[in-house]
Amino acid sequence: MNIVFKVNDDIKEKMIKYYADKKRDKEIQYVVFQAVDNDTVVTLYTSNKVMFQGVSADVDASMWKEMMGISDTPKIDYSKYHNCSSVGSDEVGTGDYFGPIVVTASYVNKEDVSFLDELGVGDSKKINDSTILKIAPQIAKRIKYRSLILNNKEYNEKYSKDVNMNKIKAIMHNKVLYQLIKEEKPDYDYIIVDEFAREKRYYEYIKEDPNKQMGITFMTKAEDKNLAVACSSIISRYLFLQEFDRLCDKLSLPLVKGAGPEVDKIGEELVDKYGKEKLEEVAKLNFANTQRILKTMIF
Repeated sequence: MNIVFKVNDDIKEKMIKYYADKKRDKEIQYVVFQAVDNDTVVTLYTSNKVMFQGVSADVDASMWKEMMGISDTPKIDYSKYHNCSSVGSDEVGTGDYFGPIVVTASYVNKEDVSFLDELGVGDSKKINDSTILKIAPQIAKRIKYRSLILNNKEYNEKYSKDVNMNKIKAIMHNKVLYQLIKEEKPDYDYIIVDEFAREKRYYEYIKEDPNKQMGITFMTKAEDKNLAVACSSIISRYLFLQEFDRLCDKLSLPLVKGAGPEVDKIGEELVDKYGKEKLEEVAKLNFANTQRILKTMIF
């Protein structure tokens, strides 16, 4: 699937910043950058045209179209997804070379909405880590949730040509959603997942799991629209930070979050100290950082 449209200068700058850690190294004439984000290849041209290619191209493109106020579908009133009882899931760590992937499903009762609003609950990417560390325990005491942590050794064992990042995410989302709903039996209006793949594709990813959670509403930027997803985002980030700090202590190295140039520098230090085999345990090998760190195309 190919989707092409033109962006304004403001969105262009936001895209350059957003995809900075996902850019391919190669330079292409008339291209500002080319990046790989899970199943999607994003190419931004000097003409301000952007092309999304891949099975999830429509999902990734829709986020930017929404920011520009353009949409291929009728405008939806998302307010009903805020003041309601809901189950929602979200993940963190998928854009970090070091550190695990954490997926959480949370149940927010309608009676908890005012408490969470006053606490300032929202997208964890828009809340600094010090605030996350402060409010996550308060959220965890108030609501029901289930989390799943996948370390990078397990991630590398699962990742293959047939099992990509989005499939791993879908399997993890399904597990925590199914577990939470089966064990807690919550009374909810909606089950919401922050959309990273279209509904049909998501269910294809989990077709081999005998325990499938159905009846899901998928939406982009769901953490801004639904408190259960927002709580899941914050709790996942909190657990990620804890695991990340433990990994730093274990390696006696100040690991860096994300996947940018600073990550490459610390990756080189790690290889010098422990050998390249250590990357299999603590890093996501399919990231372009691996090639840059090892200066080879082996991985």
